[in-house]
Amino acid sequence: MVDRTDEDDAGHPRILLVEDDPGLGESLVESLSQQGHQVSWVRTGGEALETDVQTDLVLLDLGLPDMDGIRVCRILRARSTKAVVVILTARGAEMDVVVGLDAGADDYLIKPVHREELLARVRAHLRRAGPSDESLRLGDLELDLQLRRVLVRGHELHTRPKEFDLLERFTREPGKALSRQTLMADVWNDPWGGSSKTLDVHVASLRKLLSTPPNVTRLPRIRTLRGHGYRLEPPKP
Repeated sequence: MVDRTDEDDAGHPRILLVEDDPGLGESLVESLSQQGHQVSWVRTGGEALETDVQTDLVLLDLGLPDMDGIRVCRILRARSTKAVVVILTARGAEMDVVVGLDAGADDYLIKPVHREELLARVRAHLRRAGPSDESLRLGDLELDLQLRRVLVRGHELHTRPKEFDLLERFTREPGKALSRQTLMADVWNDPWGGSSKTLDVHVASLRKLLSTPPNVTRLPRIRTLRGHGYRLEPPKP
């Protein structure tokens, strides 16, 4: 088993990768680790069932050398209802998909799958499976996630649905450079990047919104990263 973790990764999402192809396995470990995930990689169904790693999400190949991945999926699901199971396989027939989902998988991806789509699916599943925060705070900005309200010192700023989703995405990772493709995948569920105009219009609207409240200096600002995307700059202490 290859375990790409260290002591500084505490609290990061934990992924169990079950994949016997060494080239694909190495590539997936690298990509997932770059996203901040702890990745444990095993190459057989037996190793997957023997591991004692506490897992948030399982990426599971079906064509394993020692047993069928469907059997592994059923056993993993019987042991835990919390871990997300995503099948990643070359079996693309409709019946294969049905069997995989009936075995307890939460998602079914057919190889070859584009890297950005895979990472977007993983992020989406981990968000849904993660703890349900009631609010996010950054300086004088507060997002009430239950009521979908944006507040500044108790005063509500009105947002459209996707504006709220985009601001939430920024606020969850302040200071991090987020590519246009990542934002389109996470907010609009479009891993291919979609219309750049859509993202730009929503960013412009959020910038205007965050500059509206008078006499408020502890608000974040959205910075454009040319050729890449955007970053939400936290307010100064």
